[in-house]
Amino acid sequence: MDGSSYYLPAVAMAVVLAVKSPSLRRSWRDPLLRSVCWLLALTGLVFFFAAPPTIAEVNDLVGVTNVSAPLVYCLLSAFSAACLVLIVNWRGGPPELTRRTSRRWITGYGVVIVALVVLFALGDTPVERLRDFDTYYADEPFVREMIVLYLGALAVAGVAMNVMCGRWALQVHGRLRAGLLIIVAGYVCNIAYLTAKFTAVVTRWNGGNLDHLSTDVAPVLASAGAQISAVGFCLPLACQRAGDTWSTWCTYRRLGPLWRELAPVSPYAGRTARMSWWSPAELQVTQRESDIHDGLLSLHPYFDTGLRARVHAEALATGSDPAQARAEADAAMVAAAVRARTADPEGTRTEPTEPTEAPRDLVRMSQALHHSPVVEATRNETHR
Repeated sequence: MDGSSYYLPAVAMAVVLAVKSPSLRRSWRDPLLRSVCWLLALTGLVFFFAAPPTIAEVNDLVGVTNVSAPLVYCLLSAFSAACLVLIVNWRGGPPELTRRTSRRWITGYGVVIVALVVLFALGDTPVERLRDFDTYYADEPFVREMIVLYLGALAVAGVAMNVMCGRWALQVHGRLRAGLLIIVAGYVCNIAYLTAKFTAVVTRWNGGNLDHLSTDVAPVLASAGAQISAVGFCLPLACQRAGDTWSTWCTYRRLGPLWRELAPVSPYAGRTARMSWWSPAELQVTQRESDIHDGLLSLHPYFDTGLRARVHAEALATGSDPAQARAEADAAMVAAAVRARTADPEGTRTEPTEPTEAPRDLVRMSQALHHSPVVEATRNETHR
């Protein structure tokens, strides 16, 4: 693998992280979102610092031969911890248990990172190796232990991830199961990567030479595993986000008939500053609901509870369920109140003629204004 094979995934991770950064700023206390961002950042850093050109540059800047090796190993260990913490927070459960399990993984891999640095400092690596550090120094005291430690830490993470994701996948369905199975596939590639690395190192211990497994085969497997796993992590979360956004926009659209019905008599009708079309869907819905509530408040003195009771009975008689019948009755009452308010431009009524409960299900009521034949028939009657 040349430098571009490392830098392209690093850039891709940076782009995804930049896209998610606004959400991170708004919801920093969300442990799941933090875990996703840490995972993306560490994935990009691993690819960037594992590239041979970066290895050479870091060695030169620091002035310590092969200092990039423990740096990359520490980043790989932190990446493993980030994956495990993300799965723990993603699966959820009792908050205290989730926090405790996350802290244990973080502490465990923190100890590994410290041990990697100490072992490198105790070892001797005078010859710079950009691609075959593991096999070249496989027999060097302390460095040998450092190599085995980082590979062992990655193996523990790989097995734990496959076990947790595999068990969870048996309990869920849909896009979450698909994402978990993709993660398992990615970690199968990681296990293959570790197998290639261990095989090359053990062969060196026994006097043989299978260095190509470490220098040529293992990096390809590592790159494939990391990118496949990233897709598995992002797919369910991205689909959930897209589904939530679509649902929110559907709510905004379904509130349209009621919003437009109230426009002639509502305080927002003459508003000059409106929310930008590119504003988040949640804010758009909040604004529309606020406009509707303001409009209903201005119509309160004109609500006719007798009309609502009659339409409610008619809707039940035509086969509507109780919730739908209530929505149709509310819609008919609102439509009649709009016409009554329009006919009273001075707004002489200040109190309702009798106690009136405000409509509650805005979406159902909005759809009833648009689709209900009972509401349309009542509207035609009041026009005459």
